[in-house]
Amino acid sequence: MAVEFFVKFHSNTLMEFRREHQRLTASQVLQALADGQDISLLRCTVSGDLEVDRFFEKEEKFDTSNLQTSAQEQCRIITFPQKIIMNECTFEGNVFFAPEWDDEGLLRVVFKQDAVFNMSVFKEQTRFADSTFHGRAGFDGCKFYSVAAFTDCKFGAQAMFRTVEFHGYALFNRARFAQDARFINTLLSKGGNFKESLFMSAADFSGVYSTGKSLPTHYDITFARRCSGDGETFWRYVKQAATEAGYYKLAGDCFYEERKCNMRGRFYGKNFAKLDKKQKIAKLAKGIKLLPEFLLGDLLFGYGEKPVRVIYAALTVIITCGLLYFSVGDLECPHSPNGSTFFESMYFSVITFTTLGFGDVYPNATHTFTRAVAMFEAISGTFLISLFVVCLAKRFSRG
Repeated sequence: MAVEFFVKFHSNTLMEFRREHQRLTASQVLQALADGQDISLLRCTVSGDLEVDRFFEKEEKFDTSNLQTSAQEQCRIITFPQKIIMNECTFEGNVFFAPEWDDEGLLRVVFKQDAVFNMSVFKEQTRFADSTFHGRAGFDGCKFYSVAAFTDCKFGAQAMFRTVEFHGYALFNRARFAQDARFINTLLSKGGNFKESLFMSAADFSGVYSTGKSLPTHYDITFARRCSGDGETFWRYVKQAATEAGYYKLAGDCFYEERKCNMRGRFYGKNFAKLDKKQKIAKLAKGIKLLPEFLLGDLLFGYGEKPVRVIYAALTVIITCGLLYFSVGDLECPHSPNGSTFFESMYFSVITFTTLGFGDVYPNATHTFTRAVAMFEAISGTFLISLFVVCLAKRFSRG
């Protein structure tokens, strides 16, 4: 029994590449990866280029007999089944778990377990493009001093990028996040690229900031849990970046998206999908109190960012009330021998909406319906005109 335990312990020790406070070459780390050993590095310095395509270069002398590879059309796939932990390490050369920039689509890396690089420093270019992370992807506290490419990555578990410093370009375009994605208090010095990214679960961009005036690319970004308010912190970040860069129109559009996400989050809550039927009904019933904000704040004037909606609402009120005056035909027009015509009805609707009240056209004193419509239109006109002024002031005074 003791012998069996010793053999098992000795085997597990051999299968783990553990180093602390050492200087290593990239070739040593690559060979450990090729051998399938669990990687556990702490405060190590890795010199040279840590590039997985070196496995297939003729001048290199790696033992790849245990390296798991497969092919799909013209793409070579490398699968790392082991756990990879490289915390507080410094990488002096390139770190490429992807092909060279000119060979995109020819190599793909799959991480079967956790791949964690917390608090590490990447001095040169970093590429994980088109990689698949089945386990947790941990980059908390990392510093990237050059381009960091996570283009087309597929994150199957949590993706952690909290308090990261991206001093170069941060590329997350077309990335897929199946679980929580956290970018809390992260520096995106040059804005970042999130074009066509998909967030299937919670996405938190609280405290994300930029030291430059570069805007993040965010076209066609998708937050699958829109009902839970996901996306609010992202749009807040883009709004702040656009304001600092002087793109006030974009900042206004992002503010509108931020407010919509906020309202959805308050209406449905973060865990609406996990509630049972009765709990969902109760949650929706409580959300009725947000109906005035939805109708007046969102639909009517877009939280101050959609003044054209106020114009459409005003025209709707004027035309509708004018048609009511004309259909009832109960306006007093002393100067018109033909009584209240269509033009006279529209004229009265306009002056009532603007609360001018010249007195040349007025409703019959005995007709309650016409007078009630006039009262409604006068109140609506006062409200909508004030709202339009507020919208214009908000739009053109920003900055």
